[in-house]
Amino acid sequence: MRRTSMRLTIAAFAAALSVAPVIDAKTLRWASQGDILTMDPHAQNEGLNNTANSYIYEPLVTYNEKFEVVPALSTDWKQETPLIWRFNLRQGVKFHDGTPLTAADVVFSIDRAMQPTSNFRQYTVGVQRAHAVDDNTVIIYTTVPNPVLLRQLTELRIVNKGWAEKNKVVAPQNFVQKEETYAARNANGTGPFMLKSREVDIKTVFVTNPNWWGAKTKKGNVTEVVYTPIKSDSTRTAALLSGEIDFLLDPVPQDIARLKQTASIKVVEGAENRTIFIGMDQFRDELQYSDVKGKNPFKDVRVRQALYHAIDIEGIKRAVMRGSSDPTGSIIQRAVLGWTPASHERLPFDEKKAKELLTAAGYPNGFGVTLDCPNNRYINDEEICKALVSMWARLGLKVSLNAMPRATYFPKIQKNDTSLYLLGWGVPTFDALYSLQSLPMTVGKGGDGNFNLGRVSSPEFDKLVESIKGEVDVKKRNQMIADALMLHNKQVMHIPLHNQVIPWAMRKNVSVVHRADNRLEVQWVRID
Repeated sequence: MRRTSMRLTIAAFAAALSVAPVIDAKTLRWASQGDILTMDPHAQNEGLNNTANSYIYEPLVTYNEKFEVVPALSTDWKQETPLIWRFNLRQGVKFHDGTPLTAADVVFSIDRAMQPTSNFRQYTVGVQRAHAVDDNTVIIYTTVPNPVLLRQLTELRIVNKGWAEKNKVVAPQNFVQKEETYAARNANGTGPFMLKSREVDIKTVFVTNPNWWGAKTKKGNVTEVVYTPIKSDSTRTAALLSGEIDFLLDPVPQDIARLKQTASIKVVEGAENRTIFIGMDQFRDELQYSDVKGKNPFKDVRVRQALYHAIDIEGIKRAVMRGSSDPTGSIIQRAVLGWTPASHERLPFDEKKAKELLTAAGYPNGFGVTLDCPNNRYINDEEICKALVSMWARLGLKVSLNAMPRATYFPKIQKNDTSLYLLGWGVPTFDALYSLQSLPMTVGKGGDGNFNLGRVSSPEFDKLVESIKGEVDVKKRNQMIADALMLHNKQVMHIPLHNQVIPWAMRKNVSVVHRADNRLEVQWVRID
């Protein structure tokens, strides 16, 4: 992507500066290892990207500090029938360009999120269509009763219809194909902050929205946000220690003890509802990046089991993560609705068993394959991959590590241009359906298999997930989820590694609300 800068109009910027006297202005400077990928709120469903876009764009409903669903652009709602939901919009809300929010914008945004280039189709699961009753009322029709619709809508952000039409961004940016659009570098939401400037891989600046509807109840005092991507671990830590930045989203495990002992710094920690795992191409008849010709080793469950058994997950926790990880055998974290202790159990670390399985599958001397890995997305992601390469080498596998920045990594793997890859998956809805539908379900319509990058396919599994989508009996639904999780594990559709434990580091005068989705809610931040 070209490095360019986008600036608000002089008038809008002047309005932002007038929100409070200069003496009250509080700038939050924060950093993490990678940059924001796009400002289009429906183009790339990725954690940091969603965080940045949440400052600008808002959904109908949102989460409070306890992850309870609360009003946002909708003040109240009602499920009138099992298939019909009515939402009443907050009146007086304006987009950053001064245009009033109407039901037409909501309908447009839901339609936009359902388009082929959208990366947010999983948040419209079960949605048939939306209809504007009048300027302040929207009805959402679903195809089946949807017990998690409200939680899905917390991530579906509202775009101004007229602005999108004017700037030819009616469809979301095709991020996978590296499309450049106006919405990728410009923004017009209703949220607490406006986009002041955007310099890719350098700096992004947000300023407070003087007309934000929630200004009177805002809990924090930040009026400007400066986000800087800093790839180097040591440079990020040094920037925090020197006071160059105020907050660090992803301090590396090896620096945590040092930061905790520094008087000017504080560290808050907690579990993240994100699971790190390995995916494998189980679709092609011949792997793209392997020395095995004419067949695909990963189609054999014994090979997948062998890779799993060869992983010393406690060794990774101890040496790579410095104790800050939660090893798991499940693709969902324990805070996610549907998690079970049974699905959490891992296949044991057993090199002897792994070698026996490889031999039985016809690969006594192993084989060569390339492992794709991000190097600036998850905590110690490249180091995890290096450890896996070493462990699999003990089986005779010749694994070439292909590590790259997240801006290159995601378009590559989302085109299924991979044979073996590492990925992390958070669950914004806090419901297992989000993971079951996105990761192992056969690729299809409406978000099915949206991130099934190995193109796994199991009719038995698909049938379970289809039933989960519309089941409103909690006991029956939980049993279906448990069955689906165990079937996933039995077939080794993916190889779970661990749930991330996320420490946040900041200057002593900064107060934040630590969140399990690893999202820094700036409107809750206070700088004293």
